[in-house]
Amino acid sequence: MRQSHTTLEVNNRGRGMVDITRPVADWVRASGIATGLLTLFVRHTSASLLIQENADPAVQRDLERFFARLVPDGDALFEHRSEGDDDMPAHVRSALTATQLAVPLVDGRLVLGTWQGIYLYEHRRRAHARQVVLHLIGD
Repeated sequence: MRQSHTTLEVNNRGRGMVDITRPVADWVRASGIATGLLTLFVRHTSASLLIQENADPAVQRDLERFFARLVPDGDALFEHRSEGDDDMPAHVRSALTATQLAVPLVDGRLVLGTWQGIYLYEHRRRAHARQVVLHLIGD
């Protein structure tokens, strides 16, 4: 059993999804591990990770509209506003999604469905550089 890990830096333009499938798959391929389990973990409290539809960009727009309705910026419900009116809504969005994912690896490839991609979901309005830790264990 072997292990490998790295940290992927993901720059974004602000709120929305960034497809990280390609750099993740490239790193997995370079690891030389053929069968195992990849764990991804985002090191932030106002961003998250999703496995989501990667063929129709309308899916991302619909998800954003849903979250905007569910957790609007500037909601008077929230006390925490240290970094602006999108601060606490970003934390809630992160709590409702995932900060870690697990993806199986078979024959050196991520076992994703036909229309699935791995995304960093930025919940703040302004651009950020986010870190995603990748840990792979297998043979």
